[in-house]
Amino acid sequence: MKILLSTCRNPHFATITEYIESALKAAGCDILFFNDMDFVIPRRIRSLISCLHNLDLKLLNKKLFAQVKSFKPDVFLEVGGHRILPETIEDIKKCRVKTALLTIDAPRDFDPVAKAAPYYDFIFTGGSEAYEILKDAGVKNLYWLPFACDPDFHKPVSLTDEEKEVYDCDIAFVGSVHPELYPYRVKILESLSNYNLAIWGPGTEDLPSDSPLKPLIRGGKTPYNVWTKIYSVAKIVLCIHFKDLSGKIPCYQASPRVYEVMACKGFLMVDNQRDVLTLFGDREDLVVFKDIDDLKRLVEYYLHHPEERQKITETGYKTVLSKHTYKHRIREMLSIIAQVE
Repeated sequence: MKILLSTCRNPHFATITEYIESALKAAGCDILFFNDMDFVIPRRIRSLISCLHNLDLKLLNKKLFAQVKSFKPDVFLEVGGHRILPETIEDIKKCRVKTALLTIDAPRDFDPVAKAAPYYDFIFTGGSEAYEILKDAGVKNLYWLPFACDPDFHKPVSLTDEEKEVYDCDIAFVGSVHPELYPYRVKILESLSNYNLAIWGPGTEDLPSDSPLKPLIRGGKTPYNVWTKIYSVAKIVLCIHFKDLSGKIPCYQASPRVYEVMACKGFLMVDNQRDVLTLFGDREDLVVFKDIDDLKRLVEYYLHHPEERQKITETGYKTVLSKHTYKHRIREMLSIIAQVE
């Protein structure tokens, strides 16, 4: 199967783009990559002048369609969905190419995705909240396809004594702590500031100077070959999802971090997300906390019960590798696409 994969790469380290690409190749697909962030005009200018943004967006879509005509794929797969216009999808379908969309982000800026989604032949959503939003809008051919791990990237690693000094901690968090984007997350982390908590991620520079998290920052943006070490050595790894405190933006997904931590044999504590509880067993594969008081109680308990941490860690590791890799997800996706002529 020939697939034109349209998405973007993080210039600093591997992300879901590389994991999906690797799984597609493992499934025997012939892949052409298209960068759907390949704009001509710099973002800072496009963000200020809407007519220039719209012009550049149309040029980007023309480049994509030219790639389709040249490569002649069986399937066009867009990961994200924010920058591909409905008319482009219609033109691609006229070339007798199947079109598929995979949504991956919490629906904070979802209007462009929702507008284009009805034009695709297949829509796969990483979170059930996106599934519900699109279903309520009348979109057909919807499939929930959760995130996953890639054992070639995400795996337990052994640390040198020097590395243990750098990464060892009782509680680790890797992710953005930008106070405006993630106030709920920051509040939870601040409640644990009297523990041996270590934080890696962007947004730390925007924390107030008197934030109790400031002394706990050990690094900024962190590539996978660093956070695999963190997850492998920390006693507890926290995953705290995006939450809109106004209640307007739903987020039920199990983020990629959920799978990645378990694939590294990390002991995972995660906030109470619907998709997490659908896919994994609480106190079996991982531990779910309901609020700050519940989290503190669970932290105290599991820091003092290493044998129970180890048991849950081993079960979660087996579960995620047996059911939740990107090879599993891509096989499911390709099977669904192949069934429709």
